[in-house]
Amino acid sequence: MRRHRNEVTVELRKNKRDEHLLKKRNVPEEESLEDSDVDADFKANATSDNPVVQLSAVQAARKLLSSDRNPPIDDLIKSGILPILVKYLERDDNPSLQFEAAWALTNRASGTSALTQAVVYLFLRLLHSPHQNVCEQAVWALGNIIGDGPQCRDYVISLGVVKPLLSFINPSIPITFLQNVTWVIVNLCRNKDPPPPMETVQEILPALCVLIYRTDLNILVDTVWALSYLTDGGNDQIRMVIDSGVVPFLLPLLSHQEVKVQKAAPRAVGNIVTGTDEQTQIVLNCDVLSHFPNLLLHPKDK
Repeated sequence: MRRHRNEVTVELRKNKRDEHLLKKRNVPEEESLEDSDVDADFKANATSDNPVVQLSAVQAARKLLSSDRNPPIDDLIKSGILPILVKYLERDDNPSLQFEAAWALTNRASGTSALTQAVVYLFLRLLHSPHQNVCEQAVWALGNIIGDGPQCRDYVISLGVVKPLLSFINPSIPITFLQNVTWVIVNLCRNKDPPPPMETVQEILPALCVLIYRTDLNILVDTVWALSYLTDGGNDQIRMVIDSGVVPFLLPLLSHQEVKVQKAAPRAVGNIVTGTDEQTQIVLNCDVLSHFPNLLLHPKDK
């Protein structure tokens, strides 16, 4: 009875959140896409001996694939440029070309296709690039691949994504980069059929304990949603979250001033108290009930 949920309501709420969460298009800002037609000489230009022509062709492909308005993916595939972009991911001698190829493939490298299998290894290698923009683009691409579902998630985990990903959580990381890292962590925590490997959860929890202190709204909201996904995986995962020591820092967020945090925090706390009596009591001992009068009187119905 304590685990009974109104599944329809929960799924509608989760699906609306997941539509935004799952994939992020790397949309170019303030860049003109006046001519969206795929040039017949795309492939020839991309393989030109002239490095300026070469880079220009890859940038054009990136802009088309990054467009929010019906990107001509099929035409680009037919042009034969995708294998060339994959090849350019290995161009350590030309970080500009490498970055543009990574950006272009970020919006395409997803699903269980052969292309995805081919680029995962390369994107994982790019996590160790000395160029931060290349690293961030690799993080973004891997986040999209992981967001395709538990099969892709576990495949990327098996290749060792977690350790290098978490290494980016340090005081010197730019805030936008850290936002992307946190978003990828959320995708790693999603799905419970099957849930992420226990070893991965153990690796991620210390990072969430660090990120929950961040004042940036995007990072904080994603951190709380990650905790909500983990605590939705049964009593064993609830125990791991409690043992991490994050609960006393999660509960005050029930009274956070930002509505996005207020929406996410009750979800995570609500999952924890569906656990054992002992797990529920741990939350009660942290004075959780004192936060609920204001939540019950909140102007927003949700």
